[in-house]
Amino acid sequence: MKYFVTGATGFIGGRVARLLAAGGHEVVALVRQASAGQDLVRAGVQVIEGDLTLKESMRAPMRGADGVFHIGAWYRIGGGDTARAESVNVGGTHNVFELMKELEIPKGVYTSSLVVFGDTRGRAVDERYRHDGPWLTEYERTKWKAHFHVAEPAMRAGLPLVTLLPGVAYGPGDRSAVRSTLVRYLRGRLPMVPAGTSYCWSHVDDVARAHLAAMDKGTPGEPYIIAGPAHTLRQVLLTAQAITGIPAPRLDAAPWVVRSLSGLMRVVERIRPVPEAYSADALRLAAGVTYLGNSKKAQRAFGFSARPLDEGLRETLHHEMRLLGMAPRG
Repeated sequence: MKYFVTGATGFIGGRVARLLAAGGHEVVALVRQASAGQDLVRAGVQVIEGDLTLKESMRAPMRGADGVFHIGAWYRIGGGDTARAESVNVGGTHNVFELMKELEIPKGVYTSSLVVFGDTRGRAVDERYRHDGPWLTEYERTKWKAHFHVAEPAMRAGLPLVTLLPGVAYGPGDRSAVRSTLVRYLRGRLPMVPAGTSYCWSHVDDVARAHLAAMDKGTPGEPYIIAGPAHTLRQVLLTAQAITGIPAPRLDAAPWVVRSLSGLMRVVERIRPVPEAYSADALRLAAGVTYLGNSKKAQRAFGFSARPLDEGLRETLHHEMRLLGMAPRG
């Protein structure tokens, strides 16, 4: 089978592309710069330069594909080019789906996100839930728009598309704010834990396998939440403490304190750049916010499951400790 993959130089997309290649499939990956895809080439993936915002750059490499995995997206917490967020997350998604229709691609899998439901306020929602703002970040807003104003109308019009909504993906190779938090914890530089902040945690390999399963068994026109078990940041760091022996921060910060810090950093950002972990957006996302979803539909449809947090976190922390020159315990 031939598959066309966007976002293959990213965290989830890279795992998906490698799994497909390892399974003997022909994999064509769209990358903005060929030099960034050399690891993919060594894994047996064909790398083609192109851009989601340039529809015609994808036509030739997508032609003849048996399936499309649209995983690519603009992602940044704190500042950034918001026009790029709109053009990639919304416009790029529209381009991919238009080409799928024009080239009569048999099936596609689109990677949305649990953030399209916004702060669920402690509730684990299902695929029928809808939230229409306000939004904490430009990433949230543009992923919401791509999901509800591009993907859903395309599916209703008959595009053979399955939509997946992951929660937090973690594991070796992550470059997100989740990894930054874990590294600061390992270095003893995490002063406090935001109280009440909770996400659904899935190891990246489980998320990647869910993509392949959705291509094989997912029903076109249907969305599926693929989010692991819910854990607060406090629970995650206490699990990390049990694994590494490194104490978790003792201080819990109330949501109103973190929101106040976010407002302060918004002022600071106008004067000078700040690290992503301390940006106004990052602090707002940590102020007692919950992104929680129910994955029962995906479990029934194609057997999605996420490994226990302690198992996946052990691998992740040991990987980061080795990079830091620290000796993992046990």
